[in-house]
Amino acid sequence: MSDEPQQPSGNEPRGWAPRDPAADGSAGAGGEDGKAKKPKRPKRTGWRRAVPTWRMTLGAVLLLALLLIGGFIAGYELVDIPPANASATAQSNVYLYKDGSVIARSGEVNRENVKLAQVPLTVQHAVLAAEDRDFYSERAVDLKAMARAAWNTLTGKGKQGGSTITQQYVKNYYLGQEQTIVRKAKEFFIAVKLNREESKDQIFEGYLNTSYFGRNAYGIQAAAQAYYSKDIGEITTAEGAYLASLLNAPSAYDVVVHPQNKAAALGRWNYVLDGMVKEKWLGAAERATMKFPVPGKVKPSTGLSGQRGYIVQAVEDYLTGNDVIDEDTLATGGYRITTTLEKKKQDALVEAVDDNVMSQTSPDREADRNVRVGGASIDPGTGRVVAMYGGVDYTKQYVNNATRRDYQVGSTFKPFVFTSAVANDSTTQDGRRITPNTIYDGTNKRMVQGPDGPTGYAPANEDDISYGPITVSAATDKSVNAVYAQMAEDVGPGKVKQTAIDLGLPENTPDLTAYPSIALGVSTASVLDMTEAYATLANHGRHGAYVLVDRISKDGEDLQLPDSGNTEQAVSREAADTTTAILRSVVEGGTGTAAQAAGRPAAGKTGTAEEDKAAWFAGYTPDLTTVIAVMGQDPETGVQKPLYGALGLARINGGGAPAQTWAQYTEAALRGTTAEDFDLELESGAEEPAPPTDEQTTPEDTGTPSETTSSTPPSTPGSTPPSSPTTPGSSEPATGGTDTGSPTDGTTDNGGAQNGGGGRSNGGGDGNGDSNGFLPAPRGTPAPRQ
Repeated sequence: MSDEPQQPSGNEPRGWAPRDPAADGSAGAGGEDGKAKKPKRPKRTGWRRAVPTWRMTLGAVLLLALLLIGGFIAGYELVDIPPANASATAQSNVYLYKDGSVIARSGEVNRENVKLAQVPLTVQHAVLAAEDRDFYSERAVDLKAMARAAWNTLTGKGKQGGSTITQQYVKNYYLGQEQTIVRKAKEFFIAVKLNREESKDQIFEGYLNTSYFGRNAYGIQAAAQAYYSKDIGEITTAEGAYLASLLNAPSAYDVVVHPQNKAAALGRWNYVLDGMVKEKWLGAAERATMKFPVPGKVKPSTGLSGQRGYIVQAVEDYLTGNDVIDEDTLATGGYRITTTLEKKKQDALVEAVDDNVMSQTSPDREADRNVRVGGASIDPGTGRVVAMYGGVDYTKQYVNNATRRDYQVGSTFKPFVFTSAVANDSTTQDGRRITPNTIYDGTNKRMVQGPDGPTGYAPANEDDISYGPITVSAATDKSVNAVYAQMAEDVGPGKVKQTAIDLGLPENTPDLTAYPSIALGVSTASVLDMTEAYATLANHGRHGAYVLVDRISKDGEDLQLPDSGNTEQAVSREAADTTTAILRSVVEGGTGTAAQAAGRPAAGKTGTAEEDKAAWFAGYTPDLTTVIAVMGQDPETGVQKPLYGALGLARINGGGAPAQTWAQYTEAALRGTTAEDFDLELESGAEEPAPPTDEQTTPEDTGTPSETTSSTPPSTPGSTPPSSPTTPGSSEPATGGTDTGSPTDGTTDNGGAQNGGGGRSNGGGDGNGDSNGFLPAPRGTPAPRQ
């Protein structure tokens, strides 16, 4: 043999090492029997250790499935279909004064069961389109919808329902409205069982007879009578779609009681009809011809006559608005509700309104049929509502005049402008700090001057009176529009708006717009809103939301109420107290002198809406804040009406019947208590005498001012004023700009579309050549009176 190493054969790769039998467990590696041994599985390291194996995952899934199946079987066997609960026939709620005496009982059951065959098929389809379009084809519960609703709730998209009609019926008839896991679990199993034991028609019939539609109507037959004074068999498709819409928000979508919600109700109505078309239950051509069927007036129980119904309505709105309880749950009844209202003060307010307003009306005067009154009174130290006047009688006039938000507040808004000026250390256009003694130009129709010159807005004073140079305090006494519109521009309309909100006006108050016209009271806050804001001034700038309920309980258990002890310094004490100082002057020698009859130190402001459609007095003593408004509204159409000729007077302004009512009520409400004086801390310079001027501060027309404004600004804010300015009749003090003339007075009647139960007119002049205009709005839009 050759000593040369052997070369690999041609069948093996060049360079491979000889195979080692021991390396792979071949011969000799398996022990004596020679069998191969499996290699050990490498250990999992790092992040792989946290990942379950497929065996672990499969085991967990199988275990969960067994638990779910076992739980379902156990639940199905253990949960029986119970008899109808007591809540299926609602109890009465009891409303009490602070002292425990009864105000009213509400909640008498209004229900009349009907057979499904008595309900028109189009109405049935409307309900299905609104609530559960797949009812007849789906299972008893919709797990996907329930999961989606739970997810939306957990992720902050709001509480959303995931219940089928079957589940809703089970909740209404067998269980209750409690939002608990136990109730939801019972609802699930009962719905499954019920779906096996009753037909879809039986379940749907029960649902229609137990659902709440608002107006104390349980079941669709009661709803048909409550809203359209018809039996259900006579209800049209359009009317049925509206009734179906109510299931989503029973009282909120009542466009008669809440005209401000008409847009939302109309949107829901369209959603129902469009759903019927989509499901081929309604032809598109027929759908296109349908008009919204406005329901009839509310027909409340006679047990809610007088002020009782207004109080019940306000209390229910307070509880549901503060998420204390939802409307459906409250409607089941059995609740004992103690309000903050004090019987002595409530009776005094009703008597004052009767003596100064309602007893002065006459059936022989056409204008007197339009008279409405709203009033509210708050303890400024606690925020507790102690008295409320909603109207002459809830069974005759169902809209609560104390809480409605559709009448302009007029010049009762002006104090908020001055408060904002002090709170923000504001100055005039020429750099002078705004105090009660700051001199402004009160020339009629003086153009408001901004940092960049004329703004295009020139509001008129009442009766077109020019005052020339005038202090802020005197301008408040006389309610001079020219001064306050300029002051709003000096402070900044956005800051003025924020101050009003800080004091207590809701942020969504209609027409609370950041424009100089905000000073004239174009917004439509409610009487109760204004009372809360003035209470903040009376409480030295500390604000807390008003409180209307002391306690609510059922079966001896109390529900959680909003924390009524929280107040915060909304504006500085100096800002609030300095405003109080100039409002004291209004009572002592301005337009509010009738308030002196209260016999107490008092501060207040008068106001009149455009075209004399409402007259206001908002005032306070150190321990009681009250706002009174007299409003004009056609009792048949709900259209707002001027108060010309009402109470036998040529016109009604805030210094008349409202201030007189305020004075009588305040004297009676505080009778027997020690009269307190105001403890004021004024801004620097507020007590300094006004600097002398060469100008007269009396008006050029020496007639006594009442309180209206007029003048229409151009349609575009900030537009250039007329090219030929006019010069004021008197030389002008330094106020940051001269009077460059006013725009042409608007005379176009824009129609004034009205809103349901007395909505605000958005157009039209006063018929005398002057439109009470303000921006932002179309040319010819009336501005409020002072």
